[in-house]
Amino acid sequence: MTRIDAHHHIWDLSRRPQTWLHPPEMAPIRQDFTLADHASEAARAGIGRSVLVQVLGDAQETREFLALAEKSDTVAAVVGWADLTRPDLADELAALAASPGGQLLRGIRHLVQGEPDPRWLARDEVREGLGRVAAAGLTYDLLVAPHQLPAAIETVRVVPELGFVLDHLAKPSIASEKLEPWAGLIRELAAEPNVTAKLSGLITEAAWDDWDAEALRPYVDFALDAFGPGRLMFGSDWPVCLLAGSLPAWTETAEALLTDAGLSSDERDAVFHGTATRVYRLTR
Repeated sequence: MTRIDAHHHIWDLSRRPQTWLHPPEMAPIRQDFTLADHASEAARAGIGRSVLVQVLGDAQETREFLALAEKSDTVAAVVGWADLTRPDLADELAALAASPGGQLLRGIRHLVQGEPDPRWLARDEVREGLGRVAAAGLTYDLLVAPHQLPAAIETVRVVPELGFVLDHLAKPSIASEKLEPWAGLIRELAAEPNVTAKLSGLITEAAWDDWDAEALRPYVDFALDAFGPGRLMFGSDWPVCLLAGSLPAWTETAEALLTDAGLSSDERDAVFHGTATRVYRLTR
């Protein structure tokens, strides 16, 4: 089966500022990245379709992504952004769905990892917004750090009608070789049936210039044990991944780790294709 990259980005620095790229260590990716750039790199890794994910908390960015996706031969879905706390969120989601390319909107994401309140997801207005996301037939991508997992677990339980997708396995401390408390919290989150997760963003949580498959293995193996291949999906986090390695290099490493873990061909297909197709309801 053709692989699916269930998590990548694009940006055009001339259209809107990307202040998160200002630190010196981000210089290697402080440039424009287009859908054509991604498609070229993805093809080298045997990837034919993708899910384009929001970068900024900007509704206009989401509209632009949808319009670009509609004209793309490779983007099969978009995970966009909307303000979960706005009272008219249902109307905003309907407007996004009715905009050019809106039929490709499959999920919403907020940059929770950047919220100073570790319990931001537990706020009443946020949870009400998540209920409206569910009512619109969309998923919600959870972008959280380990210290925010307790609030994420509580929220997943109180909004059982919503399908949650955990991005980047909640960013474990791979560079410091720590499993706990991350592992215990991931196990608790994975026990909830409305949660799936992405094998994405891991090489940038390792030492950027000194990682290999062995550094990632404990985290990938744990995720496989907690979620199973039927609830995991592969993502590149391109072009952010370029800080630590190429898209083909990460894809090859992921394939090797899944094979070494004893997954069958069908189980590897679930991670590289089936889970994303089901969760994001991909039709193209």
